[in-house]
Amino acid sequence: MEGQKIRNMEEFAEVSGISRPTVSKYFNDPDSVRKSTRGKIEAALEEYDYRPNIFAINQNRKLTKNIGIVVPNLADPFFAEISRTIERRCLDAGFKPTLYGSHGDPQLETEILDNLRLLKPAGTLIAPLGRLSDKGFIEAFCRDVPTVLFDSNLEGLGEAFVGSDNYSFVSQTVDYLSRTGEAPCFFEMKNPANPNANKRRQAYIDKMHELGHAPKIVQIDGEGWSFEEIGRAGALKAIQDKSLPTSTVLCSNDRLAIGFLSACYEMGLRVGSGDGCALRVASHDDHPYARFTCPSLTTAAHDYDSVSSQSVDTLMSIIESGGRPSTRNEQLFPAKLILRSSA
Repeated sequence: MEGQKIRNMEEFAEVSGISRPTVSKYFNDPDSVRKSTRGKIEAALEEYDYRPNIFAINQNRKLTKNIGIVVPNLADPFFAEISRTIERRCLDAGFKPTLYGSHGDPQLETEILDNLRLLKPAGTLIAPLGRLSDKGFIEAFCRDVPTVLFDSNLEGLGEAFVGSDNYSFVSQTVDYLSRTGEAPCFFEMKNPANPNANKRRQAYIDKMHELGHAPKIVQIDGEGWSFEEIGRAGALKAIQDKSLPTSTVLCSNDRLAIGFLSACYEMGLRVGSGDGCALRVASHDDHPYARFTCPSLTTAAHDYDSVSSQSVDTLMSIIESGGRPSTRNEQLFPAKLILRSSA
């Protein structure tokens, strides 16, 4: 980009090699960054002859520095991990993040957003409940407050969505399991709480057809976010009823898979690929505890850092521009297959 006119702060951050939140923090208060970092930014300003839109920055100073972060369940290590990274990046950009968990309760989700309005946030980052969410309420909130959705998409809401490409998750696991043994059945909840589950089911069906296999879906009872217990109860029933159609099981998410592994242990079934193993089990997400299950869980991993970083960078760009984008942007990051002992 050298020699070209730098049009905005995002391009300046890229060419200067300084993170977007740090550049934003500098323009809000140069003394808030380390002296060495300040020197690099000021050298880059001279080299690229970039001058930020000071009017827009001053206008944005009229806003509060509050950023709301809302997730379905703070006790879930997945949301704890991604929220921790988002929170850190907001702090690095000079904002004051406040983290909320809706506990899987749609009424609480709306109450949190209602209370957030009182804080007059500069913006919000929301991982909505999904099908349980009050879509009309969230739509009205997004009209009032710059909002980026992450992890769970509600089509058309907010300025942007940043998440993981669910097809890349499932296509990798199905392809690998089919190449190395019996093609998998798909183990899921009948009424999943998270809309990503529906996308993963469809990706499983599409990939199985692509490989010339008949899809085999095992749906279990249970609602809400207690996935481990739901997975354990469903797996116990399927094992006892001998209703698993294959010896390879692909779970919709890691928390269901953790429950599934617990049921296998209770039933005396060995999981893995070696001699004496009754089942292979794999899943999706790379839950922070997936490496510590017995056996450790083969899974497709989120790019936690890219999803959280892009979510914050997108919101910062909207806040700094002083306006709303004309089109809603969606960005998806592919998964990475992690091979462990369970498959």
